[in-house]
Amino acid sequence: MHLLIRNESARKRLYRTDNLQRLAERICVGEGSDRDAELSVLFCDDRFITELNSRYRKTNAPTDVLAFGQTTELALAALSYSVLGDIVISLETVERCCEGDRAAMREEVRLLFCHGLLHLLGYQHENAQERERMAARQALYLGRPREAVWPGKAVGV
Repeated sequence: MHLLIRNESARKRLYRTDNLQRLAERICVGEGSDRDAELSVLFCDDRFITELNSRYRKTNAPTDVLAFGQTTELALAALSYSVLGDIVISLETVERCCEGDRAAMREEVRLLFCHGLLHLLGYQHENAQERERMAARQALYLGRPREAVWPGKAVGV
């Protein structure tokens, strides 16, 4: 797994690259995905993620995580690995949701990273059945109770 991380947020030290790397590998192996893949992660603040959310989801508000899949067939045939896509996480939203609790923020970053990667691997949550399936996978990979692994923690909504 080639994990490329950039932090453009004012918030620092909320993740460990090696922990995210191991989590990504565990998820990819568990999902039967190509382990030799590239994944980009951008940590940002609300202003930037609001712009993306507005442009791509027509919602003019910040969100916690966005995932953008990549098509590897086009110009990447010469690469020896696949490109999964990009995950964008607003650390400002994470801070607000966790009320500034640094330990909770670190856990939330792992949760959002897992959530974004599962999206890139084809998971959706458009209905209750899809949400339950995705929440179960997040619980498995994060080693946490099912009710604690859904962004916003409201699995059935």
